[in-house]
Amino acid sequence: MRQLRLAKDVMDRDWAEPGVDLDALAARAGYSRYHFVRAFKAAYGETPGQYLTHRRIDRAEDLLRTANLSVTEICHLVGFSSLGTFSARFKAWTGLTPSAYRVRHVGRGAALIPGCYAMLWAGGFRTGPGTAAGPRPAPGAEDRNSGEAP
Repeated sequence: MRQLRLAKDVMDRDWAEPGVDLDALAARAGYSRYHFVRAFKAAYGETPGQYLTHRRIDRAEDLLRTANLSVTEICHLVGFSSLGTFSARFKAWTGLTPSAYRVRHVGRGAALIPGCYAMLWAGGFRTGPGTAAGPRPAPGAEDRNSGEAP
């Protein structure tokens, strides 16, 4: 049971990462992928994929109510790579499309958070592989302190 909780903790922490996959979770728990799915469902009542989808949709509901972001931006922020899959699973879970959900629930609380703040808070401004966040150095300034010629 401890290993299953560790894998569930990974899903709770990294739910927005598209790279959270069944093989990595099963390895974290020390099970084969098939045994992991059976054990997780027996312990928590749903498969790891269902659990992760529900976590992502819960977060998407929050963002649809509170952030001034497009449905596509929210889809990617919560870890879905396909807008069609996101919309279909969202509707299956809530009974409404993401747009209809927003229309129904916006205005029942605080004002919408500007999209730029929501993206920054949710980690939506990610750098590509091999690049670092922050300002870029001036051309030729990369190795000024190393003693090597640029």
